[in-house]
Amino acid sequence: MRRVVSVYLPHWSTDRLRRTTAKPPHDSGGAPAAPLVTAIPDHGRRVVAAVDANARTLGIRPGMTVTKARLFTQELDVVDADPDADAQGLRRLSLWTSQRYSPIVAPDPPDGLWLDVTGCTAQFGNERAMVKDLHRRIAAFGLSVQIAIADTAGCAHAVARHVPAGRPVTIEPGDHRKALALMPIAALRLNPEVVEGLHKLGFDRIEQLLGTPRGPLAKRFGRALHRRIDQALGHVPEPVEPIFPEEQPRTRLGFMEPLATAEAFAQVIADLTADIARQLTGIGKGARRLDCHFHRVDGHNQAIRVGTAAPTRDAAHMAKLLATKIETIDPGLGIEAMTLVAPLVEALGGHQGEGLADLTRRGPDLSGLVDTLANRFGHLQLYRAASVPSAMPERSVAPAPALSAVGDGGWNVDLPRPCRMLSAPEPIDVTAMLPDHPPAMFIWRRERHRVTQADGPERIHGEWWRDAGVEAERPYTVRDYFQVETTDGGRYWIFRLGDGENAASGSMRWFIHGAFA
Repeated sequence: MRRVVSVYLPHWSTDRLRRTTAKPPHDSGGAPAAPLVTAIPDHGRRVVAAVDANARTLGIRPGMTVTKARLFTQELDVVDADPDADAQGLRRLSLWTSQRYSPIVAPDPPDGLWLDVTGCTAQFGNERAMVKDLHRRIAAFGLSVQIAIADTAGCAHAVARHVPAGRPVTIEPGDHRKALALMPIAALRLNPEVVEGLHKLGFDRIEQLLGTPRGPLAKRFGRALHRRIDQALGHVPEPVEPIFPEEQPRTRLGFMEPLATAEAFAQVIADLTADIARQLTGIGKGARRLDCHFHRVDGHNQAIRVGTAAPTRDAAHMAKLLATKIETIDPGLGIEAMTLVAPLVEALGGHQGEGLADLTRRGPDLSGLVDTLANRFGHLQLYRAASVPSAMPERSVAPAPALSAVGDGGWNVDLPRPCRMLSAPEPIDVTAMLPDHPPAMFIWRRERHRVTQADGPERIHGEWWRDAGVEAERPYTVRDYFQVETTDGGRYWIFRLGDGENAASGSMRWFIHGAFA
């Protein structure tokens, strides 16, 4: 099922100006700044091209003359419009979005973006989480934004611009026709003359057009009217043509006959990666991310994205990673072209023997294994442990990238820690003599464990700078840890809250925190 996101920036021109010219939306006293508009010359007069939120609140609209706009407020800030700068800014925002959310992103001039996010939401958990993250990050740039996601580009575009909401709007799969029905006719992206003509005939909402014979309307208003309707309903394809930075390593292959089999795709990917590898060698860089775009004969574009743990220009390795995701591609009536792009590259020096086909690889290919596992199960599922300075054992370890350079970081080999720790210490019932004797027996999860050997206590004090609400993490609580071995061979890490004498040091309750291998 195809899913398209439409990002609408209702005050793009003025928001961009405030960011680039350091014009804050509020003055030093916290009051709203002077309304800001951009203007263009028009037959000897100046006409408003874009308005900010303050100007719109006052009733100022694009198309109004600047002289008339000043009647609403004498504090109006008028700046010459710069359409080229607006277009360039929109392109930069599109390229930034393509790095994080989807390889298929394109500007939607003059004030929007398209994202084809089909198959791209897994890394965020679901599509609602993805569009929420997109909305939050764009808003953090100081931009007014409205976002909608739907099955078709036309439906998402209409909802983003005609359903004002402070949060992203999600049209569930299959509900795009119902969502479009109550939209105004202007949501179909028609020429103003066509919209005005339809209003004169009594058409106000899209649902009125859906049940009307097409012939008379097409004869009067042309084919564009029903083409927009069919695009919004998904009957006619409306592809999102992705954009790429000019300096990006990129290669493309077109086919005389459409391809539709996984074997054919794998062969083309091998050719594309070989070409990309040559380009990367020429610029002394390695790929950290690869996007392979599949251009269908019906106009739809699909893409697969893979990442690498370390820079690489090994063509065979890149082809292997991409080939594992071919099954996610729906060729439809066939693929007429494929494009491979390396949107993220890093410096990678040459090494002896690079490029020799008969060179036998020496040593374990750890990065290749990491890439294979990470692209199959997700990059967040593969990591290594890094030490973090903390007195509390549960905060002394944090995940780090699988191939990151993690030093000892202060690991204390004289104070061993269990290889498996519970996410939160669990209470246990213990038989022990106070204050410093180890447990003789404990009950955990309704099972009795008799202790045969024990080592401890190791005393740990709480972190006084933390205001913890959990008893076991309160700043002045003392923990006395013991390593114990039971009759069945288990080795556990348990602790007592308190020093065994002073009630102020803890409740004297016992907990289990982990197990040794």
